[in-house]
Amino acid sequence: MAKTVKPFRFKQFTIEQDQCLMKVGTDGVLLGAWADVSGCKKVLDIGTGTGLIAIMLAQRNLSADIHAVEIDATAATQAQQNANASPWSKRLEIFTDAIQDFQRFTHNQYDLIVSNPPFFSGGTFSDNQNRNNVRHTIKLSHGDLLIAVRSLLAENGKFCVVLPFIEGLRFEEMAKQYGLHCTKKTEVHPKADKAVERLLIQFEPTIQATETNQLVIQKEARNDWTDDYIALTKDFYLKM
Repeated sequence: MAKTVKPFRFKQFTIEQDQCLMKVGTDGVLLGAWADVSGCKKVLDIGTGTGLIAIMLAQRNLSADIHAVEIDATAATQAQQNANASPWSKRLEIFTDAIQDFQRFTHNQYDLIVSNPPFFSGGTFSDNQNRNNVRHTIKLSHGDLLIAVRSLLAENGKFCVVLPFIEGLRFEEMAKQYGLHCTKKTEVHPKADKAVERLLIQFEPTIQATETNQLVIQKEARNDWTDDYIALTKDFYLKM
């Protein structure tokens, strides 16, 4: 019997995820809560999956139009359903397309672009090819992602990603080749005594000093969240 995938309920919206390979996870919540939406009028989420990050950004900025691109048609349909069921449905639109194609036909320039992108560039693939496409850089290389971002980003826009530590450092170096410079970076530790596990990175077209800080997710006990993590995510998680 197939395992039932339960919806993930947040304070102001619900994410149905039974049609999406990648479920709601900490990475997406981190990026959706961290990315700077202040003053944005047009926002783009690349590889939206369930639509989680796009919907979070709509909650945080009550005037921006939020576009999201998802190459998998089934996931895109569910993302649009999640968006339609949210309080911000009129400002959310999901496009079923590869970002490489989307960039060619859209005339929009975005004040903020976000992505929780594929990050494995090597290693052993699973038997599930669709899952490989999501987690590995098969259909969206980091080079293609950066080309699209450079084309779609407004002159003073910002681009934010979440990546594992090593992949994030490599991505930061690669981004310089495309004229995108790290201006803010948060090093995410699962616990205070653990190594950096994730990087939240903000890029801009102009070279500036990089603001770097740390975020520890939980204390010693399971689900004993730090004050910083609660402050970042309390508007979303039900039990925060």
